[in-house]
Amino acid sequence: MRLYVCWGLFRTPRPGHPCRNAYDALRAAGHDPEVVRCYGWGLLPSWLNRSRGRREVRRLTGDDWVPVLVAEDGDVVEGSANIAAWASGSV
Repeated sequence: MRLYVCWGLFRTPRPGHPCRNAYDALRAAGHDPEVVRCYGWGLLPSWLNRSRGRREVRRLTGDDWVPVLVAEDGDVVEGSANIAAWASGSV
């Protein structure tokens, strides 16, 4: 399982940073994802988001936004709320 995140999993005040929220939801559900840091920023044009992680995310989803989860079965889940729902089994 791979979790694509921005450049950090830092803690922020609630509601929290989306990448950290996705990571915490996966860990709370007993998963230990491989974390892939995707330097850049989703709002930038693709030609500026050229890190390996952003290119992989673009190939998987068609855009540059993270967090993105790639499950063991190959399912791709975009966004922290969707990843949290997937982790809790409600998807």
